[in-house]
Amino acid sequence: MNYIYENHEIYVKNEEGKMIVHATFPWIKEGVVVVDHTFVDPSLRGQGIASQLMHEVYKHAKNKGYKVVATCPYAVVWFKKHPELTDIIDEEVQATLAPECQI
Repeated sequence: MNYIYENHEIYVKNEEGKMIVHATFPWIKEGVVVVDHTFVDPSLRGQGIASQLMHEVYKHAKNKGYKVVATCPYAVVWFKKHPELTDIIDEEVQATLAPECQI
């Protein structure tokens, strides 16, 4: 996949220019972004694309030196499944979020 990194989002468009993979992670506070949205086109679901997208988000945040919190349900579950990658989680901010967002 040809991931495009732009501001606080990562996405992929198909040949027609339609966004088929998308994640957003705006600032929640200085130095901390919130993964608040992930999307994979229905035609691509079940192929591990969403997990690949989250790996891209992780690598991008790590390279930029960002701390991360997650409110997107998929991102929360993904971090729970990948505890070895929670080194970028801002645990203090994450702990203040709703119970369903706890990692």
